[in-house]
Amino acid sequence: MHEQVQEYYGEVLQGSEDLQTNACCTDDAIPRYVKDALSKVHDEVMARYYGCGLVAPEQLKGCAILDLGSGSGRDCYVLSQFVGESGRVVGVDMTDAQLEVANRHLDYHQETFGYAQGNVEFRKGYIEKLDELDLPDNSFDVIVSNCVINLSPDKDAVFREAYRLLKPGGELYFSDVYADRRIPTSLKNDPELYGECLSGALYWNDFLRLAKKAGFADPRLVNDRPITIDNERIEQKIGHISFYSATYRLFKIEELEDACEDYGQAVIYKGTIEHMPEVFELDAHHLIEKGKVFPVCGNTWRMLHDTRFKEHFDFVGAWDNHYGIFDGCGTLLPFESEADSGATGGGCC
Repeated sequence: MHEQVQEYYGEVLQGSEDLQTNACCTDDAIPRYVKDALSKVHDEVMARYYGCGLVAPEQLKGCAILDLGSGSGRDCYVLSQFVGESGRVVGVDMTDAQLEVANRHLDYHQETFGYAQGNVEFRKGYIEKLDELDLPDNSFDVIVSNCVINLSPDKDAVFREAYRLLKPGGELYFSDVYADRRIPTSLKNDPELYGECLSGALYWNDFLRLAKKAGFADPRLVNDRPITIDNERIEQKIGHISFYSATYRLFKIEELEDACEDYGQAVIYKGTIEHMPEVFELDAHHLIEKGKVFPVCGNTWRMLHDTRFKEHFDFVGAWDNHYGIFDGCGTLLPFESEADSGATGGGCC
């Protein structure tokens, strides 16, 4: 499987226009500050990037970031600007052709960003074998990935290694493709479907199980959209399965519970997170307005209190009283259907 993916992304594809579906694209509107950062990335790096959108959570200044499946380095060079010279970015990829492009432009970006020392490095390796790359435990504030985990043959190991490498309070923030059911083996063995990020997609409920097994007790859905394949030949192969592109954030906080419990707590957003002066969006169910008392479950309280977001909130309440499950927690398919059927749930609230 590794050889098939390396060939597809190193030889078959020469640019995003060669993709046969839009599964590898996140079509969220790109904010102006992200567009400005993208404009500083070398043209060749941009041309050899296979996808769209950008996976970048908030408040990254000074952070150590690991990018799983970094490809030609586009996202790494954007994140380099967000973390600043005091931060660092490590990209991991298994494809020589992609790594060659990424490494060729290290000096260019250091000079363009005005850094005395570069803060980006690339390593060749497999995202399910990060233990082979001499990366210490608890060494990254944030791990990101943009539509790559579905390509791994051992997704359990990817989440397990990500948990090991994150600092306490760190997060895995990533976009990927999910299916509404388990993919048949016959389709998993199709090189084109696998390379197009379809037949390697996890059934969404299996993803939640793997994430929780690795230690990420309460996965939070940030956004999602149904995938339209727009390719009649591929649609005939796989059209009976519904696919979704979704972004999740998984926090490494040992005290998180496996359900959203109510302790009568609340938070008040100060409006101080960069680029989010009025509303902070923790996930699809938590749009927290500046200055407003916002009731939260215990897990959400910890996601804001025990992480890099702490200084941006005031916290109300303690752990003295328990009031049962937090009202509104869901267990159905968490993604919106194309027809907005309302079959929603999510991590909490």
